[in-house]
Amino acid sequence: MKKKLIAGALTTALSTAAFMGSLGIGHAQAVEKDYLVVFKSEESLPSNYLDVVKKSGGKITKTLPKLGAVEVSSDNPNFLSEIQKSSSVLNAGAENTVHREAPASVELLQDTFTSSAKNDLYNTYQWDIKQVTKNGESWKLDGGSGKPSDGKNIVVAVIDTGIDYTHPDIKDNYAYGKSFVPGITSPMDEDGHGTHVAGSIAGNGRVLGIGPELKVAAYRVFGPEGGAATVDIADALMTAADDNVDVVNMSLGGYDWFQNPEYATKDVVADVRLFNRAIQYAIKKGVTVVGSAGNAGVDISSPGKLSGDDKGATHRSPSSQSLIRVSAGGAEGNLTYYSNYGVGKIDVIAPGGDYGTAWLATGDKSLRDRNKLCLSTVPGGYAFYAGTSMAAPKTAGLAGVIIAKHGKDVLTPSQVKHIIQNSADDWFKQGYDGESGFGAINAVNALK
Repeated sequence: MKKKLIAGALTTALSTAAFMGSLGIGHAQAVEKDYLVVFKSEESLPSNYLDVVKKSGGKITKTLPKLGAVEVSSDNPNFLSEIQKSSSVLNAGAENTVHREAPASVELLQDTFTSSAKNDLYNTYQWDIKQVTKNGESWKLDGGSGKPSDGKNIVVAVIDTGIDYTHPDIKDNYAYGKSFVPGITSPMDEDGHGTHVAGSIAGNGRVLGIGPELKVAAYRVFGPEGGAATVDIADALMTAADDNVDVVNMSLGGYDWFQNPEYATKDVVADVRLFNRAIQYAIKKGVTVVGSAGNAGVDISSPGKLSGDDKGATHRSPSSQSLIRVSAGGAEGNLTYYSNYGVGKIDVIAPGGDYGTAWLATGDKSLRDRNKLCLSTVPGGYAFYAGTSMAAPKTAGLAGVIIAKHGKDVLTPSQVKHIIQNSADDWFKQGYDGESGFGAINAVNALK
């Protein structure tokens, strides 16, 4: 598969628009499309925003006043060129669709689904949690289990497919849930991805998370199928910040393709701009934001190369220098075969799991070791996953226990990030490198 297919995460709105434009037919049927309009004001909407959108042939479908942005629907083929004439508009473009970060591998655990507090699955399978906690040593340190020093619960928001809040290993640590999926009000997970992430953070039963006494909250942005609009993910992140969560985990699988010649960069950069504003909004409100590096096995520090044979630049999204970006490591202390990497794009590495390195050299699938994947909760049971989606929540859980040690709203996100980076184990090149960032996360070091 060519690298350019990675960039296909843009909505079909871009492809449709390019096709319609190629027809060169003035009487072509108008097509309703969704757009993002980001105004120059970062924290409010201009007084004339309604008129600006209306005069350009658009209809507002959602507003994010605190981020200075709106979602617009329009059948005007010249909408972008018209609205970009306004002096109050910073960027406008076709809205992207972001997908959950699909795991590199998934295998269900064939086991009788029973409720138990004996941690039997942790003891047998969870090498990843043991690696970060140093076989549970971190749980003996102040804040290490996620129990807050000041009695105020530490909440990690999971922006994902929802959470199975009835799962016996999660239900006692489930704080609340909200849905940002159009037409769906329930935060219940119908996929498994979000529940797997939640168990890695705060599982407490047959499996254990990094902080077994942390709380998790579901901010559901994905329905049972399909992706999520940028505006809905930005809304979830902004809302989580307003709810005073402590950490946000975003194991999302987005890329923004700045393609030539059909669309200029200015026509698609609104998506990136909105994500950056949402991330900065959360960080300014004291939220530590963690994101996965992606599972394409490519260097995300080179936007031109990431586009492969196509012209233009492709960027990992959501992206920001302020969030904590996590690559995925294996049980053998290796960078996994699927993990994205890149100098300046990776902060730390955390367990994401793979089948071991033996089979990679020969291609012999009989050498693949399922137990080197990451086991966690899924609706109705447990499953082994592999992916940077599994690495990010371990780092989010570590951020949570660091905050639990010091107290809610005491540390700034930059201080939490600094502690995580400075306490990491140096795996590869001495000092910083593009594969592991500052190294492998270490909860014991971080809590000393």
